[in-house]
Amino acid sequence: MPDSDSTEGPGDAIRRRPGRPSRSNEELLDTAFGLFLEKGFAGTSIDAICAAAGMAKRTVYARYGDKETLFKAALTRAIDGWLVPIDHLRAQECDDFEASLLRIGAILLDNVLGVEGLQLLRLTNAEAVAMPEIAMENVRLGTDPTLAYLADLFHRNLGGPAQAFPAADDAAKAFLNIVVAGPASNAAWGMHVDPAAIDRHTRYSVGLFLRGVRDEAPPAPVGARQGDAGELGRLLREAEEGLALARRRVEQAGQLVKD
Repeated sequence: MPDSDSTEGPGDAIRRRPGRPSRSNEELLDTAFGLFLEKGFAGTSIDAICAAAGMAKRTVYARYGDKETLFKAALTRAIDGWLVPIDHLRAQECDDFEASLLRIGAILLDNVLGVEGLQLLRLTNAEAVAMPEIAMENVRLGTDPTLAYLADLFHRNLGGPAQAFPAADDAAKAFLNIVVAGPASNAAWGMHVDPAAIDRHTRYSVGLFLRGVRDEAPPAPVGARQGDAGELGRLLREAEEGLALARRRVEQAGQLVKD
């Protein structure tokens, strides 16, 4: 969209005043977001955003209509750039389920405790009272995809051969609450984040989560349990036969010594 200082007559090319190049929409959103972070929603004016972005007010209003719409667009762009891609989380999976969860938890914590993560958390917390829809949008954009991935992970690792774990959705929420939410909340309120303490928290929380969630995992199929019992019985019979054979040989050896 041309800058508002541009004019265009019938059949004429777009003309702009010297020194007023068009700014990209991404630059506008990034500039606006920086001011919202610094001064908050109420303390940031459209005039200040226009001055910082080098854009005419009419151009900004033509694109976004009002400050609230611009704020939400800037916040959405910031969240999109901050999110951990699901493919990156999936790449942490390995044969050891607990090790997979430790890696995934560490990545999520590192992301939310980083500078961008804490900025987003503090800004949305501060403005969510007046605009609760931004908190819901934050969940839709950031939390929901992660929850869906975790639920699928639990289906695949805790659901047995059928890959069906009824508590997968609740387990996904519990994992984020136990492993990620506590340190994130503490850091957002300004508490010091010690990397060693975060590592201990992650390991303890993942272990605690696993001990609880495995109790809810579906039992092994009846056929599998019977097969396991049959294998155990076979091994016991072989052991008994081996012991009987050993006793006979000891008795034979004792008889030879007497003779």
